[in-house]
Order: sequence, then C-alpha cells, then structure tokens
Amino acid sequence: MNIEKKDFDFMVDILTRDLISLLMERQNLAMKAAFDVFYNSDTYAALNRPESGLYFQSPKYVYSILENEMKTGKMG
Repeated sequence: MNIEKKDFDFMVDILTRDLISLLMERQNLAMKAAFDVFYNSDTYAALNRPESGLYFQSPKYVYSILENEMKTGKMG
C-alpha cells in the first residue's frame, strides 16, 4: 500500500498515543515510563517502517505484539 508521509505519520502518532495509554493502564506505568518502554521497543521501530504494516493495525493488536516483546524480549 502506498501512503503519503503525512498520513503515515498521523497514523503512527495516533497509535503511539493509544499504546502509551494501554501501557499506563495495563502495566500500571507512569507516563514517562510508558514512553520509555515504547520508544525503546522493537515494536516501535517496526511501527515506524511503513512496510511492516503495523500502522494500519488496531492499537490492541499492536499492544499484543509489544506485550509479547516485553515478556520474551522478542517481537512476536
């Protein structure tokens, strides 16, 4: 799928907001800690690559990948 950069950036920003909220809620993390966890994850790196297709997925689906990464150390 070919997507304009501004649209891609918007979708990544929205997903990031939702994933930070999920981390805060489900992992009981403070906002700064949630940002640190997410921004330092392989999941975040993949989200920022359009070819991964993650930007087009639901926040809960991407969160499940992040959660697996937090448990195992590997994206999954």
